[in-house]
Amino acid sequence: MRGLWADLADLVLPADCAGCRERHQRLRHAVCPSCQTALSALRPRAARPTPAPPGLPRCVALGPYAGPLREALLAYKDHGRHGLARPLGALLAEVVAVAVGEVRPVALVPVPDTAAAARARYGDHLDRLARHCAARLGRSGWPVRVHRPLRALPRPDSVTLDSAGRAAAAEAAFRPRSGGSDGPGPAGSGPGPAGSGPVVVLLDDIVTTGVTLAAAARVLTATGWRPGVAAVLAATEKRHHS
Repeated sequence: MRGLWADLADLVLPADCAGCRERHQRLRHAVCPSCQTALSALRPRAARPTPAPPGLPRCVALGPYAGPLREALLAYKDHGRHGLARPLGALLAEVVAVAVGEVRPVALVPVPDTAAAARARYGDHLDRLARHCAARLGRSGWPVRVHRPLRALPRPDSVTLDSAGRAAAAEAAFRPRSGGSDGPGPAGSGPGPAGSGPVVVLLDDIVTTGVTLAAAARVLTATGWRPGVAAVLAATEKRHHS
């Protein structure tokens, strides 16, 4: 699953590194060699907010929301660096591979953007990541499909909300998509013996309090898509003040 940065050699990208925002001469990739090294050194690990909201599935993250990973996500989501979907999707594939374990059928379910967010970002950013994630897994021999059984309802910007406000907004954030209520079958509840059916993997870019993932998981579970695990690129870490 490694060596993904070589995939970007043929892309024409800005000279500003997406990981450190420094300008480099003849920058061939999305990030500079130093940031490539930092990102390639990250290894997926369990990530669980404390306290964890009800319904939050087991969660695995590539790394903390800091450094080059944070900057690359901001560049991709907020600064129009859509070419980063390919390497970020490949990194997300590594998280999925670790979260699921052995090679087996996987149903990827990205947390959807609201219509307003998708318009502002010229497309659903998680959907793009999911497609590149699936492509990477498929090239590595994983049977994988991307499913979109959820739709997102309009909600306030989470940056303006406290933890209680985020929880309330997340609770009403998702509905089943019309015609998308048929789940993947009895094996969709989680990892099991190889060949027993797909494990449903809920995808997001960042986990903070976990309320968004938990709300999406509850709606999915009610419609036959119970996630076995959530895979994210970054997890925020609480700061402790002395």
